[in-house]
Amino acid sequence: MSQITLKNVAGNDTGKVDLDDAMFGIEPNVPVMHQVVTAQLAARRAGTQSTKTRSEVRGGGAKPYRQKGTGNARQGSIRSPQFNGGGVALGPKPRKYGQKTPKKMIGLALRSALSDRANDGKIVVVDSWGWDTPSTKTAKAALADLGITGKALVVVARDDAVTSLSFRNLPEIQLITPDELNAYDVLCNEVIVFTQDTLPAAPQAASGIEARVEAAASAVSAAAEKVSEKAESALESVADAAESAAGKVAEVAEGAVEKITDLVEDLTSDGDDDEEEGEES
Repeated sequence: MSQITLKNVAGNDTGKVDLDDAMFGIEPNVPVMHQVVTAQLAARRAGTQSTKTRSEVRGGGAKPYRQKGTGNARQGSIRSPQFNGGGVALGPKPRKYGQKTPKKMIGLALRSALSDRANDGKIVVVDSWGWDTPSTKTAKAALADLGITGKALVVVARDDAVTSLSFRNLPEIQLITPDELNAYDVLCNEVIVFTQDTLPAAPQAASGIEARVEAAASAVSAAAEKVSEKAESALESVADAAESAAGKVAEVAEGAVEKITDLVEDLTSDGDDDEEEGEES
């Protein structure tokens, strides 16, 4: 990582601070910066321009003169584009000028712009502003002590109201929060002023991927646990149903055996009675 001098509000050196090479040390990509800036400026356009065609201009309902015999070219309406006060041919209509720019291209343009300013030595890092009350006079003196002249972009934290109120009345100072930092505003200003808290760093793509993988793994494990619980409950239900069915079958079998036994006893007793009657006769 490259290092630059860390300064305080009085302009004195207080140490060194590291600049992330991924944000401040790449080769500026000029075509990408041009495309992103063009898209950003195009998105600012209102697109409300509008002209009236011959069907929208008032008048011209009647044919101005007869078709033949006048020596003039034939005309059907005095509101045709060739007439004074007529409609406009192929004029502009309301439309959107916005362009779809990939997020990676926007990030590359910002890193290219910051790297360009860092190569020119136009990056200033202050430890902290440390003001208790807003004061434009104090802010102007601090810029003079830091050796900042001309247009400057001051990156302030969103909750740092004192610093914002101190700088906002200076005509050559533009205020911006770290989450709003973009290539166009960086390129429009000569000096970029950060504090240690607002100094940007490259996003950790690897950690984001690892977090996603961990989240997916935890989701899969949770789903597997739910499936296993449902399978166990289903097995228990099947076992209970099988036991109840076996019990019912056993009861039915016992009842059938008892009935068969009774029937056999009845038949046996009837046979004995018939034999006894035959012997007596």
